[in-house]
Amino acid sequence: MEIDLLDFVEQCRDLAKQALGKHAGEPASGGFARWVHVVLHCFRLEEGHSYRETPNRLKYMTEICDVLGLDRENLPDYSTIYK
Repeated sequence: MEIDLLDFVEQCRDLAKQALGKHAGEPASGGFARWVHVVLHCFRLEEGHSYRETPNRLKYMTEICDVLGLDRENLPDYSTIYK
């Protein structure tokens, strides 16, 4: 069964927020919410690309950036995602 990448990211978002509970919105390293950090790792693993490639790929995925609440012009550096 193939799942749409946007649906996958939305499901990861919901699960991450549920799992993290009241700590979901607290900033992780890099200044963005913990749930965003978790979803970025899920996205990276699902797509099978490296930490360095993640911000570059997100630049062209407007809908995914919208779901994550990220500005395409100000994406986190790969080293922030790695931490």
